[in-house]
Amino acid sequence: LAVPAIPVLVWWKSATDERAAHTEEIRTKVRVPNVQSIDDLMVEKCKAGDVLLFDRRCHKCTAGPLAALSCLAGRALLCGEDKGAFRNIEQGHFDHCGIVVPGTSKNKADRYDPANLLLLEATPSEGIVARPLLTRLEMSQSRSVLLLPLSGPGERRNDEDYEPSDKTVRAQERVEKQLDNFRQKWIDISTKQGYANAHSTLGIIGSIAYALGLYHLSPGPVSPSAWLVVSALQDAGVGLNVAERTALETRVEDYLRDYRFHEVDTVRLRPGWKFLPPVIMRETARS
Repeated sequence: LAVPAIPVLVWWKSATDERAAHTEEIRTKVRVPNVQSIDDLMVEKCKAGDVLLFDRRCHKCTAGPLAALSCLAGRALLCGEDKGAFRNIEQGHFDHCGIVVPGTSKNKADRYDPANLLLLEATPSEGIVARPLLTRLEMSQSRSVLLLPLSGPGERRNDEDYEPSDKTVRAQERVEKQLDNFRQKWIDISTKQGYANAHSTLGIIGSIAYALGLYHLSPGPVSPSAWLVVSALQDAGVGLNVAERTALETRVEDYLRDYRFHEVDTVRLRPGWKFLPPVIMRETARS
C-alpha cells in the first residue's frame, strides 16, 4: 500500500503548496483605493439568491484525496451533454455550486451591500460554510465560474433605468430574510453533525447511484452542493418543490437547463421567478 500511496502524497503536497502560494498572493495583493478590480465589478452585479456554478480543477483540490475523488466522480458521471438535455452554455463541466446570501453585519444596510455578500456552499473541508463572495471568487482556481442572476416577478435586472416596484422590493426582502435564516440554520447543523466528514463520501455515492440509475432509491443527494442550493431556494419561496426528492435528485448542470422548456433535468422555480442568462464571472485556460 505504501508504494501506490507515494504518487498521491506527492500530488497532495503539490496541490497544497500551490494553494498556499495562491492564498499568499491574494493576501498581499495591492488594492488601490477607489479603483475596482474585475472581480469587484462582477460582485457588484450579484444579489442574494443568485447562484454560482464552478467548473473545477479536481487536481487542485486540497481537501484530501477523497475530496478529489469525489470531484472526479461528479465530473465523469454527472456532467456533460450526454447526461441530459441541451444546456444554455456550450462549454464546461460544472460540478459544484453555491448560492449568494446576505452578509452577517448587524447593520441591515451593510448586510445587503454587494461588498458584504456571502457564498453559501457545501464543502469537504469546512462543511456547510458561508464565505465572503469577493474572497471566494478571488481564491477560486476553477476553469470557469458562472453567475446565474435570479430575477423576481416583474423585475428587469438588465435594465439600467428600471425602478423596482414596492411589490418587487418586498419580494426581494422576503427572499433575503429567508436565505439569512437558512444560512444560520444549516451552518449550525453542519457544525453539530460534522457534515464535512461525510461530504466527499456522499458525493461519490450520489454520482455512482446516478450512473447506475439507482439514485431515486438512495437516501442521500446526487450532488451535495446542488442539494443545498435547491433547498435554499425552496426555503426562500423561490424554488418549486415538485416532489419530495426534488432537491436530492438535482445535479449542478440542471441549473443550466431552462425549466420552461424541459420537464426533467432542470431546476423549477415558482411562477414569476427565473434565472437570467448565465454571466461568466471568471474564465481561465481549459486545463
